[in-house]
Amino acid sequence: MSSAAPAHAEDPTAARLRALLVRAPTAVAFVSGQRFEVVSEEFNHLFGFGDDSDLSGQGTRVVHTTDLAHTALLERTAAAFAAGRPLDEEIEYVKRDGHRFWGRLQATPVHWDAPAGEALWIVEDVTAARAQRLQPTWTAKHDSVTELANRREFERRLAEHVGSRRGEPVSVLWLDVDKFAEVIKDMGAEVGDHFLYGLGQMLIGKVRASDLVARLEEDHFAILLPDCDQHYAQIIAEKVRSAVAGYRLRWGLHRTRVKASLGVVQLQPSLTTVDAVLGGAALACTEAKAAGGDSVRIFVSAGGYEELAG
Repeated sequence: MSSAAPAHAEDPTAARLRALLVRAPTAVAFVSGQRFEVVSEEFNHLFGFGDDSDLSGQGTRVVHTTDLAHTALLERTAAAFAAGRPLDEEIEYVKRDGHRFWGRLQATPVHWDAPAGEALWIVEDVTAARAQRLQPTWTAKHDSVTELANRREFERRLAEHVGSRRGEPVSVLWLDVDKFAEVIKDMGAEVGDHFLYGLGQMLIGKVRASDLVARLEEDHFAILLPDCDQHYAQIIAEKVRSAVAGYRLRWGLHRTRVKASLGVVQLQPSLTTVDAVLGGAALACTEAKAAGGDSVRIFVSAGGYEELAG
């Protein structure tokens, strides 16, 4: 004879949320009326709270350095939510013991149709990353929007391979987002910057750790592929093209999708300079855009291109 379910069995959705808040290594909090309603275990730990203390039920002011900083954050958050945008910025916080750190706050309303209601906060400690970004050496080598390598650093790394006699094949991809100007026109520069950052992170996930992804300018990216011949560069380019086509920008109430054109070039004796290599990749990319975009072209010679098969 089967036994009946307990009269007060926990709702499965509530049980899942509780398990997530306890076990997930992410600092998450639900905030309402300037008060933490529910916080994850990791959120408590991040701010120096533990088993004998809990941020749940406390005012959000407790984690901010001053009344002014707290009030200013509330104003920026309200303005962002009212405009249909999340809040995503780095803030100096204070732990329970008075120690300060920099955290990246990503905040969104739980319900976008009630932007003044309950909000979701996700906080990540970025103290070390922020300190690194403030170093002159980091600034000189990286793009401030995407945090990828900048053009100067990409060209320096590419120069190490141009004319090299080591014999290993090296290829370069040039990526141009199709009709990106329309995204900027429809959504604004801020949304465009967040899209570029997300796109850059997605590109890093599609290549090897030994490869270099860079933002050259505006919506133009380049990928340096050491020890990679044209055949495998084509495969990578197609994988990247498909990934961009499937990528979705979700930024608050803003939604969009784009596609990309890619040019591929393998270093060869006729390309004797960095400019020549990048020029070949850019020309192949231009050919891809001229064919309607969302495609890959291979630089073959000074006057020839080859479409990626399949």
